[in-house]
This record gives sequence, structure tokens and C-alpha cells, in this order.
Amino acid sequence: MYTYLLFLLILLPCLAFSAWASARVNSTYAKFDRVPTRSCMTGYDTATRLMRTRGVNDISVNRVDGRLTDHYHPTKKQVNLSMSSYGSTSVAAVAVAAHEVGHVMQKHSGYVPYKIRNVLVPVTNIGSRLALPVIIVGLLLDLLWTTSPMPYGRWVVYIGIALFGLSTLFMLVTLPVEFNASHRAKKMLVEDGILSPDEVPAASKVLNAAALTYVASLLISLVYFLRYAVLFLSLLRKD
Repeated sequence: MYTYLLFLLILLPCLAFSAWASARVNSTYAKFDRVPTRSCMTGYDTATRLMRTRGVNDISVNRVDGRLTDHYHPTKKQVNLSMSSYGSTSVAAVAVAAHEVGHVMQKHSGYVPYKIRNVLVPVTNIGSRLALPVIIVGLLLDLLWTTSPMPYGRWVVYIGIALFGLSTLFMLVTLPVEFNASHRAKKMLVEDGILSPDEVPAASKVLNAAALTYVASLLISLVYFLRYAVLFLSLLRKD
């Protein structure tokens, strides 16, 4: 009971931080989406030029529905920009487009954390969906089969914790990947004359606000993982 209350006391501030980070990225983007760049280049123009000037000619730039749904799809070789970024000439749109190109350049240059994250993607996609249900099923089995000679329930719990651990590892690797993509983005924007040096601080605010959402996700994932790690240790003590 005490450990569960402690878990809640740690989790609630993390959830509050996550909500604040989400609101912050939306408000920051909205603020600088009203600030046009002097170069008058759109998000599409930005992504296209940054890749072409660096010899990347096999990636298409597409428009997708939604707001802040921008992403790079390495398998399909697509930089997908949201409707709010694709045709906008704002500092916010240009910064987001350049960030996605930052991921393209990570793959192109063989950036190691990016490679690790890509390897983890298929496993963590499954793990993040199955971890909690597996843990719950394991606990139920453990309660129902306490007299059984085979600890079926506990093994299922262990599998669930391992899956959750992989998801947490994925979030941990994602942080340097996202920060590095933003660093690359700002450098490329200045090198190609899309933003002048005095426009970069505004772009930094947009990218830093977006990075906070990844920090929040990592914190929440860590708290849950530690919660289940404590559960794992408690089961070991019963053996």
C-alpha cells in the first residue's frame, strides 16, 4: 500500500508536467506560426532545399492531415509535413520542417542513436501495447494458481515487465535523437540562408518546446517501469 501511494505521488507531478509540456508546444507553435521568415520559404520549400543541397534526392516531401503531425517515414522514404507546416512561411513551420530533415540526415550519416532507435521500433511498438495487459494477466494467474507447482503467473509478469522495459529504453534513446535533429535543423537553416542568425532563437523556442514532450513521456515511462520493477522484486522475495 505504501509503495503504491509513493508511486502515485511521483506519477501525478509527471502527468502534470506532461500536460504542461503539451500545452506549451501548442502555444509556442501558435505564437511563432504568426511570425513570417524573411526568406519567405514554406515548410515544403525548406525540406526540399535542405535535402537537395546535401545530396539527398530519394526522399519525397508530402502533406498529411492534422496539426503538428509532422514526421519522417524512413521505410517509405517520406518527409510528411502537417497542413500547418507544409505551405506556411512562418518560423515555426520552417523549424519543424528542418527538424524532420534532421532525422533524414541522421539516417544518411549513420547517426548511432538513430540506428538504435530504429532497431527498437518494431519491438517497442508491440511491447508498449502488450506490457500492461500481460502484467495484469500475470497477476491474475498468480492469484488464481498460488498452489500450483509451476509459477505461471509470475513468469507472465516478468515478460510484461521486460516488454515495458524495452518501451522505456526506446524513450530513453529517443531523447538524444530528437535533440540532435533539432541541433542539425538550426545549423542547416542558417547555412542555407533560410533563417538569419537573429531568427534562430525563435526557431529554438519551437523546437525546445517540442522536445519537452519527449522528456515528459520518458519520465512517465520511467515511473511506471520502476513501479513494475518493485513488483518484480517483491515477487522474487516470495520465492
